[in-house]
Amino acid sequence: MSNLILDERDQNFVLFEMLEMDKLWGLEKYSVFTADTLKVILSKVQKFAVDEIFPILVEGDKDGCRLEKGNVRVPKCFHRPYKMFSKAGWHCMTLSRNYGGQGLPMIMRMAAHEWFMHNFAFCSYAVLVEGAAHLIHAHGSKEQKDKYLPKMVTGQWGACFCLTESAAGSDMGNISVKAIRQSDGTFKLQGTKIFITAGDQDLTENIIHIVLARIEGDPARTRGLSIFIVPKYLVNKDGSLGRRNDYEIAGIEKKMGIHGSATCVINYGNNNDCYAELLGNEREGMKTMFQMINDARLTTGLQGLSIASIAYLHALKHTKERFQGSSLLDLKNPSAPRVPIIQHIDVRRMLLWMKSNVEGMRALMYYTAICSDMASGNSDPTEVGKWLGIVEVLTPIVKAYCTDIGFRVTETAMQCYGAYGYCNEYPIEQFLRDGKVASLYGSNGLQALDLATRKMVMKEGAYFMSLLGEMNTTVAKCRVIAVIKDLAEDVQAAINTLTDVIMFFSACSREGKFSILLENAQPFLMMMGKIVCSWLLLCEAAIAQETLLELCSIKGVTCSDPSDLSRFIKKNKDAAFYDGKIKTAKYFIRNVLPEINGTVKAIKSEDVSIMEIADESFSSC
Repeated sequence: MSNLILDERDQNFVLFEMLEMDKLWGLEKYSVFTADTLKVILSKVQKFAVDEIFPILVEGDKDGCRLEKGNVRVPKCFHRPYKMFSKAGWHCMTLSRNYGGQGLPMIMRMAAHEWFMHNFAFCSYAVLVEGAAHLIHAHGSKEQKDKYLPKMVTGQWGACFCLTESAAGSDMGNISVKAIRQSDGTFKLQGTKIFITAGDQDLTENIIHIVLARIEGDPARTRGLSIFIVPKYLVNKDGSLGRRNDYEIAGIEKKMGIHGSATCVINYGNNNDCYAELLGNEREGMKTMFQMINDARLTTGLQGLSIASIAYLHALKHTKERFQGSSLLDLKNPSAPRVPIIQHIDVRRMLLWMKSNVEGMRALMYYTAICSDMASGNSDPTEVGKWLGIVEVLTPIVKAYCTDIGFRVTETAMQCYGAYGYCNEYPIEQFLRDGKVASLYGSNGLQALDLATRKMVMKEGAYFMSLLGEMNTTVAKCRVIAVIKDLAEDVQAAINTLTDVIMFFSACSREGKFSILLENAQPFLMMMGKIVCSWLLLCEAAIAQETLLELCSIKGVTCSDPSDLSRFIKKNKDAAFYDGKIKTAKYFIRNVLPEINGTVKAIKSEDVSIMEIADESFSSC
């Protein structure tokens, strides 16, 4: 195993064999790139991840962040890699080249950052810059773009998003930080934000805060919110840094994991002099912020995938090296040799469950990214609508499904270690601590509500129909492939079930049974995640089967002879990989996908006990 971060063979398979990246180069927007461009980038990011980012994972966790005289000090081991990260130009990979970005497709950024995101404490300082830069690029004035973007793109300036408040949580409409209009068109901010990831650090010379606040006198709830640029140091007309802005870092949250990431409490305007610039139009804060939120959902989903990937690969290595017990064939022989635990059935079950989920999530993440590229790179409005619709439907699934399942994969990886995994001399316990936060960002329950109540009915269901069309096309092709036709039938049945549940929800809405939809939003999202992953794994199996047949033909192997094929797989890495893709799809479709049947039964029972039970009945204490 060349690394323990991610399976580069599977990554290449998804990019170049499953998704056929070459179709992107046919779009004018991406015509300057080639498959070789991506391969060079991936080669460099892999080396950087293995040599620089993974080695500082444990040290960054142990050192953590500290607050000294109002300034945050991040782990010392972060400084050199951050400078290298900036020099390599990985801060703003997808930003327009007009402002110093690389203008790369989202899929290329996704593939590159999968190598980095296992160390989210480190990456938190970098990925937020890209999100803020995109927001300023899309909604800022020319003056703001010229003032802020050049040094954000180079990594000289950092960024953070300041949304949450103690009395608001996920309820953005309850935000109380206020913006006071000034005669020169700028604003002064007053109020407190909490849970601000990378709210301060000593890696960059300036930090650009993107703050959600309400201009004095504007309407209540979300319709009265605006977005502001609040620099740590004001920027003079010549580009030099001016005075320190009027806000203080009141504290760093003490967290379960990602200790190297500074999660700050920030008080704005204690001295009534916190300078702020309006970004975009007044009272369009939520509309503007949703661009960032959608990108953040994909990034957070990638965080879930990355931690699952590294946890699985570490568990796999451990099960090959840890000798315990004897073979099933030698259970009655007390002197039988000990065997690596990968040979034990329950361990194999856990490994294949993890493998199938990691590979399903990777396919889901990358497919969503390339759909985004197809939408942004197309000039045909019909094509744009189709691909954009698929992205809209899949985005909440990417965020919630991948972070929930990513944590469960990590938990299962710990189980493979046994008690060793619970001890901090092994990295798995840190993976578990660091990974949990991904499902908390943007509350997965809200993602489920977004999917069930908005995305499925957008454009009168046209967005869902676009996804359904792609799924049905794949399954139809797989139904004629002998080895996987039964799997294709199972996936088709699941797709039909999905459509049936959506129609059931629609009927409930017409009948006024809204609580049925709301109470089942989260199970529905997880059900749909399993169905979409089954479809993508089936697609992979079809490609793998075709390629395996070609390999067998070239090597003179009789595929229909199990013994001959088994010997070939043990000797040939490519054959083992492709056969593994088929077995992985088979496992997931036969063992994980059937779980949706129980979900559907529960949904259609129309049970509303969640709302029926009185608050007082949850406990007699």
